[in-house]
Amino acid sequence: MDEHPVSQTRVWSWWRWLLIAVLLVLAEVAFFVWVFRRPAAPAASPTPAATPASVATPAADEAAAVDMQGRIYPAKVTAVLETGTVQLGDREQAYQRVRVRLLEGPLAGTEVEMDFGKRQTLPADMHLNVGDDILVNVLRRPDGVLVVYFVDFVRLRPMFTLFLVFAFFSVVVGGWKGVRGLVGMAFSFGVIFFFILPQILQGRNPVAVTVLGSAVLLGITLYLIYGWTLKTHAAVLGILAALVLTGVLAQYFVVLTRLTGFGSEDALYLIQFSAVSIDTRGLVLAGMLVGALGVLDDLAITQSSVVFQLFATDPHLSFGTLYRRAMQVGRDHVAATVNTLVLAYTGGALPMLLLFYVTNEKPLQVLNYEFVAQEIVSMMVGSLGLIAAVPLTNLLAVSLARHADRLGPVRRYLGPPDRGEGHGHHH
Repeated sequence: MDEHPVSQTRVWSWWRWLLIAVLLVLAEVAFFVWVFRRPAAPAASPTPAATPASVATPAADEAAAVDMQGRIYPAKVTAVLETGTVQLGDREQAYQRVRVRLLEGPLAGTEVEMDFGKRQTLPADMHLNVGDDILVNVLRRPDGVLVVYFVDFVRLRPMFTLFLVFAFFSVVVGGWKGVRGLVGMAFSFGVIFFFILPQILQGRNPVAVTVLGSAVLLGITLYLIYGWTLKTHAAVLGILAALVLTGVLAQYFVVLTRLTGFGSEDALYLIQFSAVSIDTRGLVLAGMLVGALGVLDDLAITQSSVVFQLFATDPHLSFGTLYRRAMQVGRDHVAATVNTLVLAYTGGALPMLLLFYVTNEKPLQVLNYEFVAQEIVSMMVGSLGLIAAVPLTNLLAVSLARHADRLGPVRRYLGPPDRGEGHGHHH
């Protein structure tokens, strides 16, 4: 009985630190809101520039061709007229001459002939068949002749089929949580495409926009999937704290490593064709935050679930024991997730790594190139954010699981410990 007052004092000291941590997170979010609401930088006048070359590069005698429609149109292959081989540099490859029917635009229904494989390097097994749906660029040369260039294959139908398979198994395995997960995924894309990207293109601070969008995105999607519960509250607060920490680390190391954001051709094209001034360095930071979001979500909700499941199994576990047992699971999860993150970044950069391997570049020189260093910094900063998310979320979840009754009248508005998991212990 003598230990109870001491335990109570420790509980309140934990909650003082918890409240301070929450206030700090809210202060950081308020700061980003203030930055976001500042007027955007004045738009720079766009510099006229040539359109990037398509996959199929025109021959020299067609270089003067003018873009007749100003866009790319879908077409269907109706006949294969000729097949053969052509010499491109020191490589011999197959080519085809086909007839295609335009499916949209002012020339819809028109059939024209097109070369495939005469001007661009193709994989050995890449060829066109009758009935293939493709994308083409239609040009009219100064002499009035229509010229059609292959741009890409139409992949929407198989991608939609893959999405249906993905949605089916999400619902079959996940049940109603799988359904809510699909709705949350749609909301995530909505926030990215209808808030984050438009605001950046209007000249807003990319980091501020991304932090705000991410906070809204993660908060709503987590509550949508897992419900208004103590478990979800702990995960959301842990993610916000880890997200702010990731942003601070990203800002520091991007400046320290002197990353400019011009390490990729995509950034150069964006600056070239954007009507406003875009902070490319901020764009790098925003990319790091978005890249860490999905894994932060996974780590935080899993850690919070572990805590509440352990507490449901034995409600008499002390604060320290519950924290240590949950952290044992968290450490294993962090190790596996960081390894997954490293492999994901490496897999995405595999063609580039092979290119440096065959050109006999020095390893340290390769690592110093900005487009390589940018990926390494993103991976390391994202991993640090993930590592920090586990103890932060663990602390929040253990505090809510063990001492939710200390919240007083506010407790009734925070929901049950978990939803639909059979928790029957109510103190």
